Amino acid sequence: MAVHFLHTSDWHLGQFFHNHDREFEHAQFLSWLLEQIKQKQPHALLIAGDIFDVINPASSAQKQLYQFLADVHDIAPHMQTLMIAGNHDSGYRIEQVEPLLEKFNAKAVGVIGRNSENTLDLDRLLVPIYDQQHQIIAWCLTLPYLRSAEITGLNEHTNNSQNAIAYLHQQLIAEAKARKQPDQALILMSHAHMQGGETSDSERPIIVGNEEALSTALFDEVIDYVALGHLHKPQQVGKPHIRYSGSPIPLSFSEINYKHQVVEVKINPMLKDEQRFQFEALHIPRTVGLVRIREELPELIEKIKALPNGEIDQLNARDFLEIEYTTDAPPPVDLRQQVELALPPNRYRLLRMIRIYQKQASDAAQATKIDLAPPTPESLFDTIWAKMGYEADNSVQRDFQQLLAEAQHDLDEKQA
Repeated sequence: MAVHFLHTSDWHLGQFFHNHDREFEHAQFLSWLLEQIKQKQPHALLIAGDIFDVINPASSAQKQLYQFLADVHDIAPHMQTLMIAGNHDSGYRIEQVEPLLEKFNAKAVGVIGRNSENTLDLDRLLVPIYDQQHQIIAWCLTLPYLRSAEITGLNEHTNNSQNAIAYLHQQLIAEAKARKQPDQALILMSHAHMQGGETSDSERPIIVGNEEALSTALFDEVIDYVALGHLHKPQQVGKPHIRYSGSPIPLSFSEINYKHQVVEVKINPMLKDEQRFQFEALHIPRTVGLVRIREELPELIEKIKALPNGEIDQLNARDFLEIEYTTDAPPPVDLRQQVELALPPNRYRLLRMIRIYQKQASDAAQATKIDLAPPTPESLFDTIWAKMGYEADNSVQRDFQQLLAEAQHDLDEKQA
């Protein structure tokens, strides 16, 4: 029998976009997803990490998740919902509500557990998927975001992150092979940055052991499908059965052209090679538009006046707008007022205006952006590094990103 499931990830419930919440957009997505599940009645829903946007999510974000789980259980009580923690999630937090999840036929794997002998607890990482007759039709190998402190030191073969990651995959896949029957599929769900994956600027960097990305060579050929989370652009990595579903809504302007989707997958392990795997991209309607204007300052106001009009009553449903304007001279002091007056009423939310100052130097145009957004740790580090007279160094940037990620994780855990 073929196993039928939906693959999604990177919901980032509770995200704020330039101080605007995304609750309306997430509600629209979850309503759409409920309708897909109602129509298709899959065996499982896989959520491959970054369920929430922060480790300590707001109560409204948690309510969205648990209300969805209750609603989906009402319309598809046989369907299992399997979730893993991403780098934005607290693995311990999403596992704390296990008794609640069980009532909704859901399970969350947040951390890599160890048993009393300090070895991998493979039982909790291998989750069976059942059909409506409660027969096992697939095994899901669940790998939440792998933090160095949680995976190194398992034995003499795991003295660094890279070795520990390889060892973990080898042990988990070997155990899955031992349990698998010929008519059962193997699905691996992981939250990781894979080599060859295309990133956007809204993903928190993943740096493990100074390696920026993992190799798909970790996945044995016996794996029928790899359901990935972390990268927000829907894409395959190397082979068609290794896929990122991507985020359901655009989380930054770098994702303005993404075709957000949920992946519907059917696997018949009794067939051979490519015949056993079928998938379809279910495109998610975009309920709030992202609009970006790039224009020379003299033509800016007319370009704004030409924007599509038509009022949108609900504030949280109005389109987001970003403006970049180019000028060689200081802009008028009332430029923002001019822009707001030119905008069609009650249609857009103006997030920011970026001035690009151009000057000629040695017959080459150089552009400098003046952004009113608060500086990030990365931008401050780059600025200080350049002022000290050092050239850009990828290894130094990777080390800084690793320290930053570890510091952020420690801070989030203390606040949780």
